[in-house]
Amino acid sequence: MRIVTKAHAEALITMPIATSPEQNVSEVEIEQAIRSGIKRYFDDCRARIPTFIDRHFHYPGAIATNQMALGWDMLRAPINLLWAPVYALVCLLKILVPKRTGLMWLHSLANYVPAGLTTRVQQHISHLILVDLLNNGQQSSILEGYLIAALEAVYERHTCKPVDHQRFSTLIEPLVADALSQYRMTRTASADITNSILCTVLGAFAFQKFTPGGIGLGVVLATMLATTLATQNFIFGETLGSWYYSWFPPEPSLATMASVMVAVMGSLAAFAAFSGVIFDPVQAAVGLHRRRLHKLLDHLQRDVTISTQSSFRPKDQFVARILDMFDMIKTGLL
Repeated sequence: MRIVTKAHAEALITMPIATSPEQNVSEVEIEQAIRSGIKRYFDDCRARIPTFIDRHFHYPGAIATNQMALGWDMLRAPINLLWAPVYALVCLLKILVPKRTGLMWLHSLANYVPAGLTTRVQQHISHLILVDLLNNGQQSSILEGYLIAALEAVYERHTCKPVDHQRFSTLIEPLVADALSQYRMTRTASADITNSILCTVLGAFAFQKFTPGGIGLGVVLATMLATTLATQNFIFGETLGSWYYSWFPPEPSLATMASVMVAVMGSLAAFAAFSGVIFDPVQAAVGLHRRRLHKLLDHLQRDVTISTQSSFRPKDQFVARILDMFDMIKTGLL
């Protein structure tokens, strides 16, 4: 992933136009024109958010958006759910470990750790955001047009020469790509949070147990399976076995625990692949999609305006990992 360096930051303000004494266009005017064009562009993007959400996250659009999960996403989803805690720890490590000379290798190594496998649903939503939301239905970037229009308005007062704008796309493209990559990760995190809520509700109503995640639910089901098998094989019959094991529940074997855990996590992952069909309209109704897209645009506007490295870092994945940690603590694995 390319990032915008300090030289690029200066280029965004000073390089699009080669001024000359005859033109009398100051750098202050150029900077004001660029900031004005950026603001107009992102204001128009924000105005498209309600239509975008209605089209792709409400019914029937939510079905078309999430039907991409059919196929290989059924395998990618469980891998992402298992890999997500590892990636979250890597991100936390990059934040907590200072960038000192002796530890720069650790940061460099962490930068090569992937966020997971990109699912077709994630790719589809990223494409929709890029084309429908950011470019108003066009395949190429329209931000450049806003900048050129603002700059030409300034130059009309000084010269008739055309504006040189070939470098805008090179400077802006990495910021958009990184922001969309971060947005894709929120899909995995949202699916994980959904699974935690589902496990909690299922455990409370079906088993009268507090199961804050797939691990907790797996432990409960493994214990129930071990109790059922022990009761059937009780030496004095199932009736006495049921009474006995109600007071002294057996410990499930490691093989039973592992097999039940795999089955539970696999089922949750399969559900996660299609959970957007149910929960995208819910998130749209309560405003989560709207807030997330506004935050995406706010960070993009800031990064493009001052040409910094992408600052869009949604907190969803950290919320999901906190729930995972709580699940493991509750079940005694930590």
